[in-house]
Amino acid sequence: MDWKKFFIAFVAAFGFIFVFGFIWYGKLMHGVHQEVPALWRPEAEFGSYFSWLVFGHIVMAFFLTLLCAKFVPAGGAGACARLGILLALVYIGNDFIIYAVQPLTTKILCGWIVGDLIMFGVAGAIIGAIYKSSSPAAT
Repeated sequence: MDWKKFFIAFVAAFGFIFVFGFIWYGKLMHGVHQEVPALWRPEAEFGSYFSWLVFGHIVMAFFLTLLCAKFVPAGGAGACARLGILLALVYIGNDFIIYAVQPLTTKILCGWIVGDLIMFGVAGAIIGAIYKSSSPAAT
């Protein structure tokens, strides 16, 4: 494993996932989330949990980068984007479960599904473009 490329890809993936999450979930979906305010922490209280939010983004970026490096060792934007989309489909399964047990709206569910697909697909492409090896790796 090329640790230098891994670290650069991880940082780039984290940056994208964090910014995308802020724009998609924090800004674009803010009004939709406010349709069920009892499910979310009050904004005044949110600051004390912000480090958990950052840590969650670090975990997602790290393990997506690790999966790409381990299972797509030659890298490449297309192959890692496909892996990212497959991972998004796992998350989408969890979105359906949360929808079944919490009083979420279908707008929230659909927003989460689209967001997962975009976020993990693009993050995978970023990782694959950075992690791409200079010579084809034997698998």
